Amino acid sequence: MKLNILIMGPAGAGKGTMSELIEKKYNIAHISTGDMFRNEIKNNTQLGQRASEYIKQGLLVPDELTIEMVLNRLSQPDCDNGYLLDGFPRSLIQANVFDTKVIETPKDVNLVINLTVDKEALIDRIVNRRICRKCGAVYNINTLPPKQEGICDECGGELYQRADDNRESLERRMQSYEVETTPVLTHYKRLNLVHDINASQTIEKVWADVEKVIDEYLAQNTQKEEM
Repeated sequence: MKLNILIMGPAGAGKGTMSELIEKKYNIAHISTGDMFRNEIKNNTQLGQRASEYIKQGLLVPDELTIEMVLNRLSQPDCDNGYLLDGFPRSLIQANVFDTKVIETPKDVNLVINLTVDKEALIDRIVNRRICRKCGAVYNINTLPPKQEGICDECGGELYQRADDNRESLERRMQSYEVETTPVLTHYKRLNLVHDINASQTIEKVWADVEKVIDEYLAQNTQKEEM
C-alpha cells in the first residue's frame, strides 16, 4: 500500500529526526524541498536552471516551478512505495494546485503529520542546537550533547551554531511560518488529513505518537482493501 505523507512544523520541531525514522521503517522516500532545489541546480537540469535564474536575483521561485519540480521528483522510482514531503506545500496556493495534480492518483496525500512545539521549548532547542560542518549531524548541548565538546560523534567533524539560531531570528521565522502555513493546515484539516503531534516530548515519545498514527492508517486501509 502506498503511503504519501506531508510533515509540517516550525524550524526545530524535529521534522528531520522524525523523517529519518519514518523513511527507515516504512521504506518511503524522504523529500526535503530544500535538498531537491539544491540537487536540481547542482545537476544543472532544465528545472534547476530555471530555478537558479530566480535565486540569483534574490527572488522566490514561483509556485508553478516549485510544484513542477516536486511532481518531477515524485515520479522517480524511489517514490513507488510512497513519499514523505518536508517543506512543501508552503502556501495555500501551492497546496491547492498540488492537490489538483495528484487527486485520485497514486500520489494523492494520505496523511499530514503536524509537529507542534511549545514556543519556549522550541527556542531552547534552537539556541542550543549545534550542527556538524562535515556530515550535517545535529546535536543539542543540553539534551543531546556530543561525547567530545565541539566534535561530531559520527565523523569527527567540527560542530557549529548557525548564525540565525537565536531567539530574535527564531521568533521572526515562527511568525512567518504561522502566516504561511496556518491556511495550509486549515485546508488539510477540512479534508480530515491532519494529525497534530506534541513534539515538545522526548524523541522516543514523539516517535511513538507518529508511529501510532501511521500504523492505524495502514491497518484501517488494509482492512478496506480486503473487504
